[in-house]
Amino acid sequence: MKPNRRMKRMARAKKHKSDLNLTSLMDVFTILVFFLLVNQSAVEVLEPPREIKLPDSVVEAKPRQTLVIMVSEQTIMVQGEPTMSVADILATKDEIIRPVMERLSQIRQTTIGINTEAVAKTNEVVILAHKTIPFKILKKLMSTCTVAGYTKISLAVIQKGSQS
Repeated sequence: MKPNRRMKRMARAKKHKSDLNLTSLMDVFTILVFFLLVNQSAVEVLEPPREIKLPDSVVEAKPRQTLVIMVSEQTIMVQGEPTMSVADILATKDEIIRPVMERLSQIRQTTIGINTEAVAKTNEVVILAHKTIPFKILKKLMSTCTVAGYTKISLAVIQKGSQS
């Protein structure tokens, strides 16, 4: 069978295999890696323990690294160290929670390291409270933080999509 024009054209097309240009592909991946490295440090996810269920809210600003007070259904922990039980706080009539105030002042005075010192020297505190905790306890806790010198108080919530 004699090759016709179509068969000759198909044979020429097979000879000219196109190679994959890796240079532009490497440029795209390099830019992607740099983008991910730069933006990785901008997001900080503060994971609450399993026993604390945070309320949902629409939040705009990301949390900063600050002193953390966790309020579960049983205990209050300042920077991960248990300080007082919730039942004892409900039983007291004082507006100031003395063990929490002592722990806050102890953290401010005994810090080691640059990151811990920066957290302790700021006047910010984040309260992670279980969503069933009565506001009376949160009010006492916020009053205690204010007396101890931590005047910028934030309540941690679970971020939902913004409502437009």
